[in-house]
Amino acid sequence: MTTDTTIKKVKSEFSPVGAMGQKYLVAGKRVSMRLWEAVPEGEASKPYSHRNYETVGYVIKGKARLELEGQEITLEPGDCWLVPAGAKHLYHVEKPFTAIEATSPPAEIDT
Repeated sequence: MTTDTTIKKVKSEFSPVGAMGQKYLVAGKRVSMRLWEAVPEGEASKPYSHRNYETVGYVIKGKARLELEGQEITLEPGDCWLVPAGAKHLYHVEKPFTAIEATSPPAEIDT
């Protein structure tokens, strides 16, 4: 068995920014990270789903509500959440929101 010795470091100030404002951080073979920084109050226009990956997140700052397949949870600093692959969901940002997410398999960059 071959050991992968690849190491990556990413400075977020140089990271690509996606279509919804997310900053793509580091990505490996099985997981990637992205940053949602100071997302303004408001909500996505309609529920959407990610067919190919699941998402786990951690709230750094702000407040949002997550609607997911008929359930609703409030997300505040220190909270973690999971969006399963294929689950329809919608975020309502109530206070400018900063969070970090990991996706598995890695989310593709959509700039």
